[in-house]
Amino acid sequence: MSSPSIPASNMNRAVVAFLDGRRLKGYLFNFSALRESFHLFPDDKVQKEGGTDVQMKDLKAVFFVKDFKGNPESQETASVHPQQHGRKIEITFKDGETLTGTTEGYSPQKLGFFIFPADAQSNNLRVFVVNKNVRQVKTF
Repeated sequence: MSSPSIPASNMNRAVVAFLDGRRLKGYLFNFSALRESFHLFPDDKVQKEGGTDVQMKDLKAVFFVKDFKGNPESQETASVHPQQHGRKIEITFKDGETLTGTTEGYSPQKLGFFIFPADAQSNNLRVFVVNKNVRQVKTF
């Protein structure tokens, strides 16, 4: 007897960025910024016991995306729209990648925090940044 499927409406598309440069695409169910791990499922028609166990300590960030295709030629703007909520923040990861956006919950003492992209046209809806793998944080 198999477990019931998780409804696709309860899942988020995500691209998981590992410290070693790997990126895995899949679906997340019940992701928590407070837990040390989560399961990444290969598609949106999965059973609750399936998926790959992912440890936060191995990650740079989790990108919650609109779709998996994205636009590799897109150049995102770093200008924060005046109506965006939260405080403006710029993150530089240890590998040199930079993200600009807003956050409502940055605390260097926590496991991580969410950043909402400055560019409304970004494929990223939000990004969970793992604090210990950030080189620099600038808040404005």
